[in-house]
Amino acid sequence: MWGFLTHPVVVTADINLHLVALTGMGLLSRLWQLTYPRAVVFDEVYYGQYISFYMKRIFFLDDSGPPFGHMVLALGGYLGGFDGNFLWNRIGAEYSSNVPVWSLRLLPALAGALSVPMAYQIVLELHFSHCAAVGAALLMLIENALITQSRLMLLESVLIFFNLLAVLSYLKFFNCQKQSPFSLSWWFWLTLTGVACSCAVGIKYMGVFTYMLMLVVAAVHAWHLIGDQTLSNVRVFCHLLARAVALLVIPAVLYLLFFYVHLILLFRSGPHDQIMSSAFQASLEGGLARITQGQPLEVAFGSQVTLRSVFGKPVPCWLHSHQNTYPMIYENGRGSSHQQQVTCYPFKDVNNWWIVKDPRRHQLVVSSPPRSVRHGDMVQLVHGMTARSLNTHDVAAPMSPHSQEVSCYIDYNISMPSQNLWRLEIVNRRSDTEVWKTILSEVRFVHVNTSAVLKLSGAHLPDWGFRQLEVVGEKLSRGYHESTVWNVEEHRYGTSQEQREREWELNSPVQVDASRNLSFMARFSELQWRMLVLRSDDSEHKYSSSPLEWVTLDTSIAYWLHPRTSAQIHLLGNIVIWVSGSLALAIYTLLFLWYLLRRRRNIHDLPQDAWLRWVLAGALCAGGWAVNYLPFFLMEKTLFLYHYLPALTFQILLLPVVLQHISDHLCRCGGCVTSGWVRQQPSAGMPQSNRYMGCSQPHPFHPNSHSPGPSGECRRFRRGPNEAPQEPRGRSRGRQR
Repeated sequence: MWGFLTHPVVVTADINLHLVALTGMGLLSRLWQLTYPRAVVFDEVYYGQYISFYMKRIFFLDDSGPPFGHMVLALGGYLGGFDGNFLWNRIGAEYSSNVPVWSLRLLPALAGALSVPMAYQIVLELHFSHCAAVGAALLMLIENALITQSRLMLLESVLIFFNLLAVLSYLKFFNCQKQSPFSLSWWFWLTLTGVACSCAVGIKYMGVFTYMLMLVVAAVHAWHLIGDQTLSNVRVFCHLLARAVALLVIPAVLYLLFFYVHLILLFRSGPHDQIMSSAFQASLEGGLARITQGQPLEVAFGSQVTLRSVFGKPVPCWLHSHQNTYPMIYENGRGSSHQQQVTCYPFKDVNNWWIVKDPRRHQLVVSSPPRSVRHGDMVQLVHGMTARSLNTHDVAAPMSPHSQEVSCYIDYNISMPSQNLWRLEIVNRRSDTEVWKTILSEVRFVHVNTSAVLKLSGAHLPDWGFRQLEVVGEKLSRGYHESTVWNVEEHRYGTSQEQREREWELNSPVQVDASRNLSFMARFSELQWRMLVLRSDDSEHKYSSSPLEWVTLDTSIAYWLHPRTSAQIHLLGNIVIWVSGSLALAIYTLLFLWYLLRRRRNIHDLPQDAWLRWVLAGALCAGGWAVNYLPFFLMEKTLFLYHYLPALTFQILLLPVVLQHISDHLCRCGGCVTSGWVRQQPSAGMPQSNRYMGCSQPHPFHPNSHSPGPSGECRRFRRGPNEAPQEPRGRSRGRQR
């Protein structure tokens, strides 16, 4: 029992010194003098603003991708004690003493450093040689563009890290599948694959390409698993369920978690609020919430409201009118009604206020008790400051002649009667008797006389319209469209009938005494939709480039220039590595097609295990390059050289794989390949392995390879399972045929 006290406790461990050395060199190349330059470098001006927003808990919206990547960078700032007080206004600005530059650049640098040993591990897990694995790691280590990108406060190195982690985890899981399915390591690597895929998608939407690749590879392996007759139906079902949970459910949950943390952290109003809906803005601390808190929930006849366009394009705006009228004659010679202008104005203004009037009554105040407006009710919208009613008629709109002009009616006594009745339709109603609610209800106004729908056209009026946005009556509106939908943003119950008192009332502030919040799923859905449809300024940049220029390295980016010396930082690729990677990709494609065509003719140049490894390596490496590169040809956005780096890493992994394949199968067995492997017609019962007319030279992919002859030459064999070995020529045999 106490024997362990009489003998020393010995622990042995296998340490791969090459892996340790590669990791150390990766850390040295990425972390050495990380704070240089102590100035804003290229897109650091872009990401630095978001880090400051995180530090100050201010809401922002970025259309480049989900928030996980920004949170990773912000974590570096948090660990360094950054308070967010720095003006990220220009490239080259010197960082102040309160900016922890080393901490802000640390996590991208670590991700870039760890990608080096990860490349080594991936090639080993593909069952290629140690020499090929070291080659892949060294190429990752010395590639100029990868070093530059990982030493700055940028996201590409983090994206590459999780892409490689997803591939490595899946390969380890796949290899565990052959030996110990459902073991602890099997579950760990399968789950880590899903986590890494979710993190890649959470950094940039580009990560979804690698995620889809992993799903396709996993689906093919699962399909072969279904055909395995040695597994019971229950065990096959358990395999499929485990993959579905790890590769579908866990990534979806993590994706939601990223947004949940993002919205929990950013609870204050900020400069990006107006992009969001009124309900979303009201859920943030400050900003619109200070105005809308304490408002009546139900809109009643006599309510004073501001109506915000849900469409929000080209900019968020509110239904607006002023005393100016449409010109009698437009520049093109068309005439107008000369009625009071109605526009959509992108700023808060007292002329944005409207009164919801009951057409059957003359009062412009809320009765006691208030009579709520419901879906389907007829209303008139009276402009609060001019007391004129919203009107449309069969007159062409100024900028959209196919639509009707919308105006506030002025009685010129010229046989043009008022047509100011509108039917309220609540688009997101749950019942046909639903009450019109402040902020929450999305409504359409359908003109009773012409059936035209009040719509924001998005066109800018000329100078006579003060460059404000045009509002029209759209007759041909079919179905739901955001440009025809409005919601009440500010709301109060009108109490004064007299015009002067009402004007004073509209200019007075609103009491603040309550709050209104949205559920997480409602906020997540809106934020996700805005990120997908929002289009940033796609103006041409002097360092932008096309995908064709990336492969040939005909472009570069000047990241930083010292204002006083000649020191510069450029994003440049290693031309030898880039060209070699492209050649390796071309060679792999040609060889794969060649082998595939010959296998179709039942000529097997590779043993089955070597062929499967060759296919898997191509699916992950060549496929990883394709899915991270080809989609850029379909994107309508400003592109830069660094967008190619995720695809480049997969090319780097493919290069030593192709070189080893050439060395093992095309050089050593050159005679066999040149003359062609002989097709063996299998007899009944002949095993598949005997169909290969192979080379006798041993190689690491063929566990049953034959030993070489005395001179090392290749020997073909054509014997069936029951035939005796063929003797060399010139020897006598016991029996002649």
